[in-house]
Amino acid sequence: MNAEQDLPFHHHPHPEPVAVDVRTAMLENPGFGRVFTDHMVTVRWTEGRGWHDAEVRPREALTLDPANAVLHYAQEIFEGLKAYRTQDGGVSLFRPEQNALRFQASAERLAMPILPVPVFLKAVEELVKIDVEWIPGGEGSLYLRPFMFANEAFLGVRPSSEYLFVVIASAVGAYFKGGKKAISVWLSDHYTRSAAGGTGAVKCGGNYAASLIAQAEASRNGCDQVVFLDSKDHRWVEELGGMNIFFVFEDGSLQTPPLSGTILPGITRASLIALARREGREVREERYSIDQWRADAASGKLREAFACGTAAVISPIGEIKGTDGSFTIGDGSSGPVSEALKAQLVGIQRGQIADTEGWVRKIA
Repeated sequence: MNAEQDLPFHHHPHPEPVAVDVRTAMLENPGFGRVFTDHMVTVRWTEGRGWHDAEVRPREALTLDPANAVLHYAQEIFEGLKAYRTQDGGVSLFRPEQNALRFQASAERLAMPILPVPVFLKAVEELVKIDVEWIPGGEGSLYLRPFMFANEAFLGVRPSSEYLFVVIASAVGAYFKGGKKAISVWLSDHYTRSAAGGTGAVKCGGNYAASLIAQAEASRNGCDQVVFLDSKDHRWVEELGGMNIFFVFEDGSLQTPPLSGTILPGITRASLIALARREGREVREERYSIDQWRADAASGKLREAFACGTAAVISPIGEIKGTDGSFTIGDGSSGPVSEALKAQLVGIQRGQIADTEGWVRKIA
């Protein structure tokens, strides 16, 4: 292991952490992405020196120069993963090595420095350990947001010579309001999320910024999320604004769009494919057209559809709306296959089901 991979993390505990009674009240109903813990992790990278100054420190505002490159050229990437309280009273992460590897792939695509996997894992674990009391009970979890951005003050189209890697944490409950009900999605026939050769497979802020206008259109039409088609033919289903998508058919088989470079290689997606195949289900990674989606829903061949991702885990899709009308999948509610897969995945994450795949990383 080289010196960069074995970076020492210096601890500077918060001098005035949130009081226990205040924290307890905040954790009763944290929602999603609004309740933040006391600390954060920062690691710096500079040209010629590499990674250095790894710190666990009080969470505080970042100070940026107005000419900071990230504000002008959007060199920024991020990840999302969770820490869970397990049945035996411990704390674990779910497949964090995959997040670290995807973070490296995102960095490479955006011409940013590659953060060693051990440093990524150490940063996440150190933050969870110091803020472990922020993990909610019940179905809650601690959502971890590692991110990196250009941190050099200059105006010019080139990679930055300085970067800052940061990890923050947020106590979270359910991602969608309303709990376990099936969501409705808006079919975007005007906007596209990504194109071949672009950054569709990268977890960068620009992808999400570009999806917001379509998401706003979905909200105006009473939908929870937007689903995008491919940029070339405007025919093939790709993914939602922030989640992958699966289809479940009458024979029990599943289908999901292939990783062709235009959609994000979701860790939840990969895990569900493995779980479904382990129980003998056929899983096809093949293109699926919007016309076929309508036809299969009408005939009853398509029994279920669901979105998946770290934040929401699995969210059943009940209704699809668009400028050409709407259609319903099954009876518009969650189905048995998606419910069973979710139960298996969550059970593994929380230590209620044996982890035969080596996916769980215990840290406390």
